[in-house]
Amino acid sequence: MTQNTSLPISRRGFIGGGAVAISAAGLNARAEAAPASAVDQNAPHRANVRFTLNGRSRELTADTRLTLLDALRGPLALPGTKKGCDHGQCGACTVHIDGSRHLACFTLVAGLEGREVTTIEGLAEGDKLHPMQQAFIDNDAFQCGYCTPGQIMSAVACVKEGHARTDTEIREYMSGNICRCSAYPNIVAAVKQARGKI
Repeated sequence: MTQNTSLPISRRGFIGGGAVAISAAGLNARAEAAPASAVDQNAPHRANVRFTLNGRSRELTADTRLTLLDALRGPLALPGTKKGCDHGQCGACTVHIDGSRHLACFTLVAGLEGREVTTIEGLAEGDKLHPMQQAFIDNDAFQCGYCTPGQIMSAVACVKEGHARTDTEIREYMSGNICRCSAYPNIVAAVKQARGKI
């Protein structure tokens, strides 16, 4: 009986037979032959950024790919801003930049030079809660609480933008913030309570 040589070789035969051999020396030679610029392009670039964070001047040297969300929860040690979807769809990471709402997961730290960032930690004045924070407590506008910082930051912006005149308007302009516990009626009530005090 003759062996059918037209069939593909097995993995064992391939490895054992040494059908393909790549020498370490050959790989090293290729790496050495690569231009220095190709290697440098893969190295992380760093930027020195100065900005205001919750009323205090901050300076951060970071990888230019670092998002504000990861900086807040990492080197800046302000974990109140939550990482939900990390794709700009849930609103849990909402912060204010120069007074308007932004998603921290979509914002690069390198672009914050000279700008003013406010997080949930920066809303209160010492022990005195911001009116929106108090309204969320008064109206039980949270259950698990995970989305609450982003909800509050968006709610403050919603009022300041002039989009809190009716229940329908509040729902529309808060629709970028997802509450998986479905506390939406309580959130609307909280916004209505706080809108006259902001």
